[in-house]
Amino acid sequence: MNRPLPWLRPKALIGMVHLQALPGSPRSRLSIGEIACKAAGEARLLAEAGFDAVMIENMHDAPYVHGRQGPEIVAAMTAAGLAVRAELARVGLGHVPLGVQVLSGGTREAVAVALACGGVFARIENFVFAHVADEGLLAEAEAGPLLRYRRSIGAEGISLLCDIKKKHASHAITADVSLGEAAAAAEFFGADAVVVTGSATGRATSAEDLAAARAGTSLPVIVGSGATPETVAALLETADAIIVGSAIKHGGVWHADPDPARVEAMVRAVHAARGEA
Repeated sequence: MNRPLPWLRPKALIGMVHLQALPGSPRSRLSIGEIACKAAGEARLLAEAGFDAVMIENMHDAPYVHGRQGPEIVAAMTAAGLAVRAELARVGLGHVPLGVQVLSGGTREAVAVALACGGVFARIENFVFAHVADEGLLAEAEAGPLLRYRRSIGAEGISLLCDIKKKHASHAITADVSLGEAAAAAEFFGADAVVVTGSATGRATSAEDLAAARAGTSLPVIVGSGATPETVAALLETADAIIVGSAIKHGGVWHADPDPARVEAMVRAVHAARGEA
């Protein structure tokens, strides 16, 4: 890692906590209190197993509406983040870093939620260049407005982990921009790290794409999809960290509950990749 983040250990393992569907979204069934309680339990499972950081995300809110998110989303995610922080502190794991992602395109919301609940990072899609995604046209790059907003609310301690050539999107309109060039653009525009993924949730991130990103930027390079216990060693030869969601769920399916056996297997694989017992 050429430009380390203070909270990100080398070869870090970051676990996704997929919040149950939030109020107003089509699959919403639970109260905010129930959502927050479930999130806290999942975060504790990951942290106690040895994950280096956890991140909350509203992935069950599909189909996503891109752009500004309603106050009910911000309120629910803040409640979940505070519940996670409280539970981790209760069991002596309050030092575990917390991150936030708000789908889709809720970049300001993610930074604000992270600030409110003691988080240290936010995952940002569409940071540089426009995309055509399954939720529609993402016509405006987020970097300029987002960095100004982050400064305006005193949240410059919130690191921005920025996807390049984001998953679930077509990149025909930027086909003449290589992945390495996209990584360089993200660095130039003020990203704190770049996230490289496969084409969709759970799809493997290629070694070639990781190498291209590494060649294009001095920022930390993070795997954002598709890592498994069998692939982490090879991925961490290039990447600085791995974000894991699908592989730690029952059946390897993102919308299932975490599987303690899969959680432990992932931690063991990362420890082995670090050369730890």
